[in-house]
Amino acid sequence: MMPMPAVALQPAAAAPAVMPPWLRILVAGTLAFLTVVDLFATQAILPALVRRYGTTPAAMSFAVNASTIGMAAAGVAMSLFSQGLNRRRGILLSLALLAVPTALLGLMPPLAVFTGLRILQGLCMATAFTLTLAWLAETSTPSQAASGFAAYITGNVASNLFGRLLSAGVADHFGLAWNFYTFALLNLSGLLLVHLTVRNTPAPAAAMMATMQRHAAAWRQHLRNPGLRAAFGVGFCILFAFISTFTYVNFQLAGDQFGLGMMRLGLVYFVFLPAIFTTPLAGRVALARGTRRTCALALALALAGLPLLLLISLPAVLLGLTLVSAGTFFAQATATGFVGRAATADRAAASGLYLGCYFLGGLVGSAVSGQIFDRFGWPATVAAIAVALTAAIALTPALRVRQ
Repeated sequence: MMPMPAVALQPAAAAPAVMPPWLRILVAGTLAFLTVVDLFATQAILPALVRRYGTTPAAMSFAVNASTIGMAAAGVAMSLFSQGLNRRRGILLSLALLAVPTALLGLMPPLAVFTGLRILQGLCMATAFTLTLAWLAETSTPSQAASGFAAYITGNVASNLFGRLLSAGVADHFGLAWNFYTFALLNLSGLLLVHLTVRNTPAPAAAMMATMQRHAAAWRQHLRNPGLRAAFGVGFCILFAFISTFTYVNFQLAGDQFGLGMMRLGLVYFVFLPAIFTTPLAGRVALARGTRRTCALALALALAGLPLLLLISLPAVLLGLTLVSAGTFFAQATATGFVGRAATADRAAASGLYLGCYFLGGLVGSAVSGQIFDRFGWPATVAAIAVALTAAIALTPALRVRQ
């Protein structure tokens, strides 16, 4: 899973000390992990799910990645309606509801139902993390909010690694059903964390109709901004490439050429480890070196890793995956920060549009690359990923903040 794009909210100028800053940072990172840990962890057990359902890699991968439909829809909806929601109660309800479809997946329902449950998961995840970021912004000073956002992104990145490791390990030792029951318990752990640490912070009162009209006007303004349009396109291409890579490489590694079992396949995701340390630096590097250069170089790094994925050498493939993960994570963090700076009004609306494009890219990547993989194999899939990354690089010159 990519780090979740942060909703660009204005931190409070001076906030009451509802909890010590160190605890706020710890809660933010832990809650991010517990909220989205199962978003893409299921990718680690895709070959086993294909065998269980007796379907094609493309069909199973679309079902697993259908959570991006819910993420996109909820991201846009929350940009419209989150102003009137109580932060604490909203997070608690979202995590409680999230545990339900997560647990139901353990019953191995028909594939259509499986897909619907994944969409519901995406809706609940996006709602929880959006309200969590709103809580961070509204209860922190600007410096505290920056640290909180960095911790939240780090928690998201960590979930990419440890979620996949956990998924592979639990499924390998206890079966596919217990994989989903375990993640439901983690979601409930997040609910308990919020109950014990987050105080009631009612959202500012806002008239729903007036808010929707304001956002609609802001969306039109954002879509007229060439820099933001480019950022939306970059986000689309990044998740297209990321999901295409880390969904279908599983089938390549589990195939005859490599023959990795479920547990060894999970260990492959240690390739995310470097990104846990590099991604939080993206904002500083972008400010020092410029957004366009930083984003283009990060994407070029990911592109450079693709040829290694075609070699029949596990160390080469692991190096390639490391480059792809580090490059796309870094580019994603850079693009997210740019959206917050480039939006001249209503940053929440800009973030909602970015979220929609970002997760739409993941959905399209899963569907298109799945058909390519089924019909033409892994090399053609890698070529499609290269096209997406090249398109993203071509968009980076337009990432300019209008004065």
